[in-house]
Amino acid sequence: MKFILPTLALLASAASAFAPARPSFGLSSSTTTALNGVLSKETGMSSMDPAVIDRYNALPYPKDQILAEYVWADAVGNTRSKTRTLPAAKAESVDSLPSWNFDGSSTDQAPGDDSEVILKPQRIFKDPFRPRSDGVDNILVMCDTYTPAGDPLPTNSRAKAMESFKGKDDEEVWFGCEQEFTLFNLDEKTPLGWPEGGMPSRPQGPY
Repeated sequence: MKFILPTLALLASAASAFAPARPSFGLSSSTTTALNGVLSKETGMSSMDPAVIDRYNALPYPKDQILAEYVWADAVGNTRSKTRTLPAAKAESVDSLPSWNFDGSSTDQAPGDDSEVILKPQRIFKDPFRPRSDGVDNILVMCDTYTPAGDPLPTNSRAKAMESFKGKDDEEVWFGCEQEFTLFNLDEKTPLGWPEGGMPSRPQGPY
């Protein structure tokens, strides 16, 4: 349990900002505390309390164990992840990490009657969200998604990119950054040179 609960730390800070205050209704502090305990148990509100998360994060880790957060992209490009406990020796290289699986029907990546999707680790990074003080690093594991038969899912764009790169060892990949700026009139709503309240009829190019 103590290895799974720290994953809530990523959500605790944001969630606590939206958690409603628990009213006392004029009850004594001891009664209010008891009711809050019931509320926490029944609603899961305690999991949103940063103090609770901090207490679990402070639990000691076995030095020979790490938390590995497997991360992948779902059918619409959103980030999904889940955590497992692994021997620290497994984190020495991506090749030593085991594959994992998940229910692809919950991420629109597989039908309900054949929902298993395989996660294949591709890259390891130190986990900045769950630092440790014992000199051992938890890790984030970037994964590709495959069918149990070993075929990349249609949403696995990285596998398609790797196919394109094969046999092109003499080529280099270039990445370009493009920044776009728009100048506005003093009304702060109309782009400079555009008619007020409308877009120009001429095709894009002169602006």
